[in-house]
Formats: sequence, C-alpha cells, structure tokens
Amino acid sequence: MALDKPYRDVPGTTIFDAEQSRLGYHLNQFCVSLMKAENRARFKAGERAYLDEWPMTEEQKQGVLTRDLNRCLAAGGNIYFLARIGATDGRSFQYMAASMTGMTQEEYAQMMLAGGRSIEGNRIIGEKKND
Repeated sequence: MALDKPYRDVPGTTIFDAEQSRLGYHLNQFCVSLMKAENRARFKAGERAYLDEWPMTEEQKQGVLTRDLNRCLAAGGNIYFLARIGATDGRSFQYMAASMTGMTQEEYAQMMLAGGRSIEGNRIIGEKKND
C-alpha cells in the first residue's frame, strides 16, 4: 500500500523517507564503511574496485565516482552518510553543500550568512499564494 506523500511536491527537495532508505541501503552502508581508516585507504587506492564490492546500482556508483551528491540523494543516499565521502576527500560539509547548489563554497557561505536561499520558487507547487 503506497503512502500519501504530499512532500513530493516541494521543488528541488528529496525527502529521505522509508522508500529512499530502502533504495539507498547499500550506498549508505558503503558510506558508513568509510568510518574505518583501512576502508578509506582501500577506497582511495581503487575507488571503482572498492565500490564494486558493494551491491549498489551503477547509478549509485557513478554518483559516488563523480562526487555528484544530488545524484546520490536521488539514488537513496542520506546526506549525513554521504558526508563521509567528503570527509574521505578532505572536504568540509560546507564545500559539499555548496557543490549541491552549483555555487562556490564562498558564494554558499555568503548566501547562508545573508539568511539562506530565497523561498521564491521553493514553496510547495500546489500551494496557493495569499496575495
């Protein structure tokens, strides 16, 4: 029985729900494996070979290899697990968030210091304006 998911109506937003959790289970478990130094070393020594040890989809593997976090999210990744890829690469969470927006890290930091992104165009598609 499919659940009603009104949050699917939020532009540019992927909600990590039970369905996404099931979809991304192996991707997220791969990310958890990067908590161990020996696994980080193995991954950095041969990324594709290490990824091929995991029963992930090719889409998930390509998302990791290209460091396309939006692609990883769409394939079931959870940002808190995906952050371990950035940490393995020596990247900050701010750098990773900026890469997901198409901004530089500096542009992203300035946007956040100015109060975050505009809500314009980011409301629920079906929402009616009270003008």
